[in-house]
Amino acid sequence: MKAKAIYESDVIEIVIYSCVAFVLMGLVLILFFYFSRKKIIQKELEKKDLEIQYQKELLSAVIITQEEERKRIAQDLHDDISSKLNIVSLNSHLLNSPNLSENDIVEITGNIINLTTKALDNSRKIAHGLLPPVLDKFGLHAGVEELCIEYSSSKAVQVNYENKTAFDIAENDRHLHVFRILQELMNNSLRHGKATVITILFEETNNRKMCSYSDNGIGFDQTNNKNQKGLGMKNIESRIAFLNGAFTIDSALNKGIRAVFNF
Repeated sequence: MKAKAIYESDVIEIVIYSCVAFVLMGLVLILFFYFSRKKIIQKELEKKDLEIQYQKELLSAVIITQEEERKRIAQDLHDDISSKLNIVSLNSHLLNSPNLSENDIVEITGNIINLTTKALDNSRKIAHGLLPPVLDKFGLHAGVEELCIEYSSSKAVQVNYENKTAFDIAENDRHLHVFRILQELMNNSLRHGKATVITILFEETNNRKMCSYSDNGIGFDQTNNKNQKGLGMKNIESRIAFLNGAFTIDSALNKGIRAVFNF
């Protein structure tokens, strides 16, 4: 009986220890899942904060770009259009002066016609900068084709353009962003890259339009963050975000650049 009592006592002790062990294991698992979940939530919050910060930077870049564009337009209107129209106004008043000879009238009228023609040409250029008429009427392909011809006509750079897809003219509002991205890249290639050859290719993969862009310029050091955070790059990134696309750029000193984006 004594042995049986000792045996039962041992069994009870084992059961108690087992229960305690299971409880401790349960507590450990609960704590593990609690802190793991807390860490995951913290990581997700950090990720959200980074996304919000990134969106803020893109929005800031868009606002700055818009303000710069407005300043440029205002400057162009003041310097080119307003100044010429002021002179036209002065010449028009001169026609009311007494004792004007026929030669004076011919000269003043010629000045008015000449200045008016220049003012009209400049106003067309400003309007073209805001919304290229060819793109608006005939679509992205025609707009990019005209852009490439304009750059090539300067004789400073050779532009090779090829298009292997079709663009829906109904999506011109979205395609204007593609056009502006190419403008930004081409301006950078000439102004900073000193490129003499630019290549542009449009293709379609998995129902996504893709644009490949490259030049033979001096390139830049990608390890330098300053080269990746300029206003031009922020402007491109904001437009890519609007298009729900992706953008990659590869470059090295004296190796030119290669950029690929889809939309």
